[in-house]
Amino acid sequence: MSQRKRSRGSGLTQGDDEDFSVVPTQSPSQVQRNLESRSQEEINRKVTELVQFLLVKDQKKIPIKRVDILKKVIREYKDVYSEIVNRAGRTLQQVFGLQMVEIDTKHHIYILTSTLPRVEGENLKQDIQTAKLGLLIVILSFIFMKGNSAKDSAVWEFLRRLRVHPGEKHEVFGDVKKLVMEEFVRQKYLEITPIPLTDPPEFNFQWGPRAAKETSKKDILSFVAKMQKKEPSFWISQYNEAKANT
Repeated sequence: MSQRKRSRGSGLTQGDDEDFSVVPTQSPSQVQRNLESRSQEEINRKVTELVQFLLVKDQKKIPIKRVDILKKVIREYKDVYSEIVNRAGRTLQQVFGLQMVEIDTKHHIYILTSTLPRVEGENLKQDIQTAKLGLLIVILSFIFMKGNSAKDSAVWEFLRRLRVHPGEKHEVFGDVKKLVMEEFVRQKYLEITPIPLTDPPEFNFQWGPRAAKETSKKDILSFVAKMQKKEPSFWISQYNEAKANT
């Protein structure tokens, strides 16, 4: 009978730290086969768990160890570790304006750094948490790329694709609709106007006066281009408008 002792309540054995310190090297085809053996719901749940884990660590400014990611989040999904981390990384970039950067390649230690466009002054940085700032930048980007105006239904659908569901309580943002339609509007980052003769009521989203003062269309377009891995000039209309506003 094995003499390894099991930690009380943790479900982990004393040797598990070593087990979690190594990620098996796998080819893309192997990872794909492993993904096919899991449901998308399982993978998405792990992606969400990892995003939340990383955000908590970042808020406390604690460097993130790969062994902790594996042990506390990935666990039995180690065979699809790379895919979960990649998807979580995309969510961090697109929603929160953050990216994982490895600062210690020997021990695999990471931090999150901001990829958000420059903002003038300190008010935006001080008054809005990083997560809310990321969501705000994403919404401002969407509005600009849609021709400076977007229907509320289009904004909500866009956020759903980023796993931010307006009708659900979000672990980081709380009530998303309230945050967007009340807090961002009250702070003058967004303007929301009703569309006449719509039933049920529909609304148009536009930049508010504070957004126009604290960032620029050039910076927003650069942010979008970075996320899409394209040159800003790829979007001719927005590129010309951003140049005209500098």
